[in-house]
Amino acid sequence: MPTLRHLTLCVALGSGLVTGAAQAAEQLRLYNWGDYINPEVLTRFTAETGIKVSLDTYGSNEEMLAKLQAGAKGYDIVFPSVHMHDTLSALGLLEKTDINQDPAFANIDPAFLRAKSDPKGEYCMPYAWGTVGIFYNRNKVSKPIESWDDFFAEAKAGNKVIMLDDMRETLGVGLIKNGKSVNSSEPDELKQAADWLIERKPLISAFTYDSVPMVQSGDAAASHYFVGAMMYVKQDPQNLAYVIPKEGATMYQEDMCVLKSAPNKASAKRFMSFFLQPEIAALNTAQQMNGTPNKEALKLLPAELRDNPQVNPPAEVMAKLQIFEDLGKGLRQYDRVWTRVRTAN
Repeated sequence: MPTLRHLTLCVALGSGLVTGAAQAAEQLRLYNWGDYINPEVLTRFTAETGIKVSLDTYGSNEEMLAKLQAGAKGYDIVFPSVHMHDTLSALGLLEKTDINQDPAFANIDPAFLRAKSDPKGEYCMPYAWGTVGIFYNRNKVSKPIESWDDFFAEAKAGNKVIMLDDMRETLGVGLIKNGKSVNSSEPDELKQAADWLIERKPLISAFTYDSVPMVQSGDAAASHYFVGAMMYVKQDPQNLAYVIPKEGATMYQEDMCVLKSAPNKASAKRFMSFFLQPEIAALNTAQQMNGTPNKEALKLLPAELRDNPQVNPPAEVMAKLQIFEDLGKGLRQYDRVWTRVRTAN
């Protein structure tokens, strides 16, 4: 899912009210997508519990997994997309939390219990969801963008367009444009998606996660990006826009999971319970400008967010959204196809 800055940050948030000995015992270390949690949520958690929180960030599921597999220690909670939730489970990296036994778990819409490895929410908790569409500068495009055809038409007209440096997301666009599943493992369908992208590669100025400043400045007309771009649209609606392409799009969902190797499991479970509170989930969602699996939190959101069709799409648009699944051994095939796209001249 979604990063607004593809870099690693470390933020320490603490309440100076806790003694040195207690601080040593009461800690929590999060590993999340960049800019994907409202800092006020962490400040409130520390103020309420005295638990000191630190945050490291990653830019992709693959980056997070690689770091864990390379032996990174000390993290308590990670926020994988659903398909990566299943991958982490298969690798035996997740702790059973029984968060679904918390009375406030009733706030979670059961439709978001999507992980095949965790259908009851015994391990992880649905955290946030959203779409991946097109973020663009109104002043740099010839007309409002509605589709991927419009996106590439801008490039043909001489404007810069950018796509994500993300294997699943970008191959997913090629699969969607050809009417296929974003989880297809059919070689012919993957080749078709790759061919479609390679044909348009000369029109793509860059593959990167760091497109927001370029679109804001007008250096790029449009970028393939997460719905979190809506936080920038909110700040500058006269000049910026985000749209779900009419052909359909991918949707993402991140879950909150405790690692089996977590050194602070009690603090981690306490944070999960804290985040089940509707006002806390709403606080995060209102700042992130994405969707929430928390039914009660949804009711607390301002109408302009709750009723925004780009953030909470109507049923006919939702029907065109696809979510990634764990590919298992099929991932190697995607790696080969993506390498072909990235190295094509």
